[in-house]
Amino acid sequence: MPDLQDPLVVITDLDGSLLDHHTYSWQPAALWLDKLIAAQVPVILCSSKTTAEIVPLQASMGLQGLPFIAENGALVQLTSPLFTDASPIKIRGYDYDTIRTIIQRLRDVKGFRFLGFGDVDEKVIGEWTGLAPQQAMLAQQREASEAFIWRDSDVRLAEFTSLLATEGLSVTQGGRFYHVMSANSSKGAAVRQLLQHFHQQDGRSWRSLGLGDGPNDISMLNEVDYAVIIKGYSNSPMALDPRQQQIYRTTAYGPEGWSEGMDHFITPT
Repeated sequence: MPDLQDPLVVITDLDGSLLDHHTYSWQPAALWLDKLIAAQVPVILCSSKTTAEIVPLQASMGLQGLPFIAENGALVQLTSPLFTDASPIKIRGYDYDTIRTIIQRLRDVKGFRFLGFGDVDEKVIGEWTGLAPQQAMLAQQREASEAFIWRDSDVRLAEFTSLLATEGLSVTQGGRFYHVMSANSSKGAAVRQLLQHFHQQDGRSWRSLGLGDGPNDISMLNEVDYAVIIKGYSNSPMALDPRQQQIYRTTAYGPEGWSEGMDHFITPT
């Protein structure tokens, strides 16, 4: 098991994991966050949230200046004092306007029934998510993916997904929404890129611990050394790659489960 003195990086989902699914509070995990910050263990936020949402969250948690992964891996921010070869925000694949054009065309032609963030205002997004209007507006500032609510059948969703694949796009399922992004984008691909940067910086063998609660976290959890599957509200199974042997499933939800996973894997010092 790793301890806080090891070269260790923690990579975490937000909604339903570090943030409570209903209240968006991270306070139940504050004690562990303080320990990680004090030990200079980088905590990397890896979320479906936008850059506009993640940056203030980082600041509130004391994680400002660290790299992050936004929009389910469609956007990676590696600029950080941690890395000498600082990289700007990188969009992996199509930008938001291109994605919106494609899905609107498919909806017009095929009559698919769904609503994306680009179809509604911040008031509706607030009703969907429980976010205040200002936070809902930040969630609309999308750069490389679209979040949507599906209001059609499962058969039609499979058809929609298949048609998107011919356009170079894929669908992933989060805790509340489906997400459309470029087919080569995922949390796992972004985490792989991030971990390569850590290994290249000083030649040390960095250990990685990942925490997530939903299907869109599976690719991320397959890339880390230690995987925490936080108890969530999705009915979809959380089956990781058989090669991932270091898995802990929590009994608690949200940030309480997050802390439970940290207690399981991190050796006290």
